[in-house]
Parts: sequence; structure tokens; C-alpha cells
Amino acid sequence: GFPFPVAKAFGLVFALFCIGGSFGGGNMFQANQATSAVRGMLGDVAGINWVFGSVLAFLVGLVIIGGIKRIGQVTEKIIPLMCGIYVLAGLVILVIHIKQVPDAAVLIVRSCVSPEAAYGGFIGVLVQGIRRAVFSNEAGVGSAAIAHAAAKTDEPVREGLVAMLGPFIDTVVICTMTALVVIVSGAYNTPEAGQGVEMTRWAFSETLSWFPTILNISVFLFAYSTMISWSYYGEKAWQYIFGTTRTAIIIYRVIFLGFIILGAVASLDNVIEFSDLMILSMAFPNIIGGVILAPRVKTLLEDYWRRYKNNEFVVYD
Repeated sequence: GFPFPVAKAFGLVFALFCIGGSFGGGNMFQANQATSAVRGMLGDVAGINWVFGSVLAFLVGLVIIGGIKRIGQVTEKIIPLMCGIYVLAGLVILVIHIKQVPDAAVLIVRSCVSPEAAYGGFIGVLVQGIRRAVFSNEAGVGSAAIAHAAAKTDEPVREGLVAMLGPFIDTVVICTMTALVVIVSGAYNTPEAGQGVEMTRWAFSETLSWFPTILNISVFLFAYSTMISWSYYGEKAWQYIFGTTRTAIIIYRVIFLGFIILGAVASLDNVIEFSDLMILSMAFPNIIGGVILAPRVKTLLEDYWRRYKNNEFVVYD
């Protein structure tokens, strides 16, 4: 384990970047993409970014004042429904374009390892891939551990195993499906398709003309649930540094809600740069800590499997 002063320093660094991450990837980026989705439905109405950002901040505020229980109640209803609709629509498109799917998969792999990729800057491509992967599933960042630590369980190792499902569903299932849809639709090399959620909307609309409306609603709900989840992560990090007084908590929540409005009106490129910086910075102390504590984790995991096989789970009062 860590000597206490070192552990304290690691905790402080992680908490600082976690607060930044809650304002960036967990807030501004989500608000930006949700605003883009609404703009896609309503058009470029004058002042819509400011108005929608303010409304979104109000809606998030209604939930986060209720704490972790309210957050859990909202997200457990939103996420399964939206994931199901999105995956179903993606499968429909891939079935329609089934003959193109193998070529799309080959293109993904070839673009990663081809001489052209190396010529264009292998390290740069690698860094960009890591940035997008970390931003997508938060693996190694340490944010999800904050939520899972709040779970009431007799077996912490079991909770850790459940936590591993998150990156798998997010990346292996949803992100892979999205990438294939973007490729088979031709959106990836069509300039007018735009970027971010706009490209995804264009890709789906090429096959399912009615789906962009559902996608826009899904993007809004995904962004909304992500923001209220990250508000909890950031708030816990804030409390680690500034204490658990009511004043400290209110200050954080007000700042968090202000960043929602800022994210709604800022440009996507600026939002991504700030979000990437904060979330990637969280990973460094978290990964170092994970490596150092790996032997302890290995011991606990082996003990868990032994008790699992022998049905000897400990029940805590």
C-alpha cells in the first residue's frame, strides 16, 4: 500500500482533476452535444444555446439536490431504455447493410495498422485513439469507482466485477455498433455529415429517415444522465478537498450548473480539448495507484473466487 503522506497527495491530485473532469467531460461536453441535438430538431433559432443551456441547468439542478438516491432513481430508468432503443436501431441498419459490415470491420483494423496510418503519425493516431477511448468508457479514470463505492454490498470484489460490465457494454457493444453504422452509411467520409453527434445523426438518417428524432431525444437523455452522475463524482472530490459543509456543497453545485450553460454555448473543439485534458489527467494518479495496489487486489480476488466456489461468502452486519 501507500505511506499515508503519499496516499494523501495522490488523493488530492486525483480529486482536483476529478473536479475538473466533472466540469469538462461530465458536464460541458454533455451539454454541448445535448444542445446540438436540440438544435438539430428545432433549427438554428437565435439564442437557443443560451436558453437551452439554462433550461438544462435547471433540470439537472432539480435532480442533484436530491443526492445519490435521486440520481440513481433517475438514471436507472433512463439508461436501459435509451440503450435498448439505440442498439435496436443500430442492429436494423447493420442488417440492412449486412454485406458491407465485413468490409467496414476490415477498414477499421486496416486504418489502425496500415503504413498510411504510420506515415500520418502513428503516435498521434495512438494518442487520439486513447483519448477517445478513455473519454468514451472512462476505463482507468477512476470515476466509476466513486459511484460503485456508494453501493451497499457485502462483497466489494463482486461490485468491482459488476463495474467491469460498463466499459464492455459502452465500448464493445455501443461504440463498435456506432462505428460500423457510420462507415456503412458513408458518413465517415462525407463532409456535410459534420462531426460528433451530427455525424451519427446523419449516418442513421441515411437508412432510417425517422430515427434522427429518436436519436436526438436519446442524446439528450444520455447527456442528462451523464451530467447528474458526474455531478456526484465531482461533489465527492470537492468534499475531499473543501469539506462536507452545506456551504461547500452548495458552492460546488452552483459552479457545476454554471458550467452546463457554458458548455451549451462553447464551441465543440474547445470543449473537447478541456474535457480530454481533465479526464486524462485523472487517469495518471489512478493508474499509478492501481499498479501499486495490484497485489492487494489479486489477493482479494483470489480469496473471493475461493469463497465463491465453496459458497463461503461473508455476511456483514
